[in-house]
Amino acid sequence: MSHIQHNIVTGFFSVVLLTATTAYAAESVDVIKLRMGAGSPGMGQSKSELCQGCHGENGISVDEMAPHLAGQYALYIAKELRNFQTGARTHQIMSALATTINDAELIDISTYFASQKKMQGNGQGDNPVGEKLFLKGDASRKIPACENCHGVNGKGLAPNISTFPVIGGQHKGYLRAQLINWRSGERSNSPNGMMNQFAKPLTDAEIEALADYISGL
Repeated sequence: MSHIQHNIVTGFFSVVLLTATTAYAAESVDVIKLRMGAGSPGMGQSKSELCQGCHGENGISVDEMAPHLAGQYALYIAKELRNFQTGARTHQIMSALATTINDAELIDISTYFASQKKMQGNGQGDNPVGEKLFLKGDASRKIPACENCHGVNGKGLAPNISTFPVIGGQHKGYLRAQLINWRSGERSNSPNGMMNQFAKPLTDAEIEALADYISGL
């Protein structure tokens, strides 16, 4: 390859990288529509008034133990609500509230929160231990990289997969609690118990590190 050709190729990939970075920073309408699913965000806004009391009007909650829902995949929100309805996942408040809505309402509510600007961390999760586990995992203990399922910066892998949610920018306290619940088996509603398997080898310090790192993304 000549020097001129090299410069052209390098320049091309630089433009591609810049374009991808820009698109990621400011999501396109098409990308947002994909994660919204088939519901009505307008109907969902009015139907989610009770949800907003804990999760925030725009899906950004102030309570560490009430997860952000802003920009979360609609399919994932819907799946979790159905799991609360069936008892596959339990929570003192959510299990009761989920039974008060029908499936059409559930879909609209999921779409409304999915339509919001995606949750963002404070950028302060500078934690080498958490970063290494998130990006590389630990093959010796059969712990895969979190990024493999939850996407770049934890912002989700694919909107048409209901099992791999957005976690980057989620509350640290909530992330910590869920990892502990996965490890203990108190929560077990991931496909084939994969999250239970991945969380089981984690130490308390590693869970703290992961929650710290992921919450800052």
